[in-house]
Amino acid sequence: MPLILALLPFVLLIAAEITAFILVGEAIGVLPTVALVFALSVAGVVLTRRQGLGALLRIRAELDAGRMPGEAMGHAAMIVLAGTLLIIPGFVTDAIGLLLFVPAVRTALWRAIGRRLKVKVVRTGPRRGGPVVDLDPDAYSPVPDRPPERLPPAP
Repeated sequence: MPLILALLPFVLLIAAEITAFILVGEAIGVLPTVALVFALSVAGVVLTRRQGLGALLRIRAELDAGRMPGEAMGHAAMIVLAGTLLIIPGFVTDAIGLLLFVPAVRTALWRAIGRRLKVKVVRTGPRRGGPVVDLDPDAYSPVPDRPPERLPPAP
């Protein structure tokens, strides 16, 4: 029974898409309907690229300012989802995708979803603050009795 409930939204989406195709096809004809689907897919690619680059710049600006770019990353994820929905053939997914390209809609969604998300910061790199030197096993030999040799300064 849980599998049927999990698949129900997808079945309903497919039924809505088929219904939308039939209604649009009856209203404007078959060839214009197919052309509209292709045009919306191309628009999805263009909008995703344009707004996605802007989102990446906002993420970078937040990181450069030393702040966690949570909202900017949420907007970027919604832009990718919007582009994906526009690329998928169908009028219902296109309508949802176009709505997600509107910044006010993304902001409202972020306010509804963002406070439920938990962000965990993971720091990588050396723990003691020094540089990491990666050597091949044959480039050194451990000698515990003497201190390490200092390399001469680089010219």
